[in-house]
Amino acid sequence: MKNAVMFLGQILILWLIYIGSQYIVSLLHLPIPGSVLGMLLLYFALSKKIISLKLIEKGALFLTKHLTFLFLPFVIGLMSYGDLIKASGIQLLVMIMASTLIGMIATGAASQFLSKREREVVKEHEHSDAV
Repeated sequence: MKNAVMFLGQILILWLIYIGSQYIVSLLHLPIPGSVLGMLLLYFALSKKIISLKLIEKGALFLTKHLTFLFLPFVIGLMSYGDLIKASGIQLLVMIMASTLIGMIATGAASQFLSKREREVVKEHEHSDAV
């Protein structure tokens, strides 16, 4: 019983972060989804040790493990638009693939840029230490 309460508490913490971030986005009219802000806030809280990983670990693992069930309503909703998918399926597929490719290219370019920049900073630091 104690484990179940702890487990539900961990999911409650994650849910509160989500709800809080949704509220912040709507209050400040931010141009990002509340779920993205929630992930950023959670990352910040974990990296600064404001929230211990043990506080949310089991709940997060459960949600990740059962992620397909969380997408089930989306898939069922998508099925109700069968006529649209039949009519525009190829166009939708091309758009999805193009946006995925653009996202991958942008992520790779940003990663390479930041990696190069970090190497330059390290090289400058090593050079200034040697002088």
